[in-house]
Amino acid sequence: RRVSDWFKENMQMEVLLREEVTEKQAEKFKTDVEALPYIKTVSLITREQGIAELREMLGEDFMDVFESTSVPLSLELTLKADYVNADSLAMVSARLKESKLVDTVESRIPLVDSINSNLSKLSLILGVLILLLLFISFVLISNTMRLNIYARRFTVNTMQLVGASPSFILRPFMRDAFVLGLISSLMSMLVIATAIFFAWKQFSRLFDILSPAGLAISGGIIIVVGVGICLISTYFVVMHLLYMDKDKLYY
Repeated sequence: RRVSDWFKENMQMEVLLREEVTEKQAEKFKTDVEALPYIKTVSLITREQGIAELREMLGEDFMDVFESTSVPLSLELTLKADYVNADSLAMVSARLKESKLVDTVESRIPLVDSINSNLSKLSLILGVLILLLLFISFVLISNTMRLNIYARRFTVNTMQLVGASPSFILRPFMRDAFVLGLISSLMSMLVIATAIFFAWKQFSRLFDILSPAGLAISGGIIIVVGVGICLISTYFVVMHLLYMDKDKLYY
């Protein structure tokens, strides 16, 4: 959700003011817009800034063609994530157009619809991918633990023959599984942290999307899931060995 909110809250609306609007009036209107509950940020673009941006966009030679380069004052604003959808944008546009100072409002509703649709599809794909990777991890870890424990099946059988209880036999295997799961999880976190570090070097605003608290929670989930899979797999494999037909130990 944080990634989705970041994209939505960086989507700008542009409000062009009428030619006759003064900077003092624009500043007052900016203050009024900032007070609206659905507004996140508002920036006033002065005529000088507008001309400079136009000159940078079109080039010095192209600008010389125009006898007049009067650019109206404008506002660039972003909305809170919950309001970045077609219905809310239409409502915000209508609310802004109520002012006599406003000439046009560029809300980019088709682009927002496209982004919301793509974010929904991306969330679904990522959800399915995470479940698939979790299933593959469970199968691989389960098979690894099964092979490791099955290699010690005669030790388990000997412990049974001397009267060891199932809980006593299970205890050392569960301890080993916990340590193995913890080490594996920490190694996974190290790889992920390294990848995030190099990504941050290329994209300095990465932590605007990924919060330290979110990363800490993700790390905790990795540890819990990694250790949990190892413990669950070990429990079922050992219990299967304890109650299986002893003749099958030799196959």
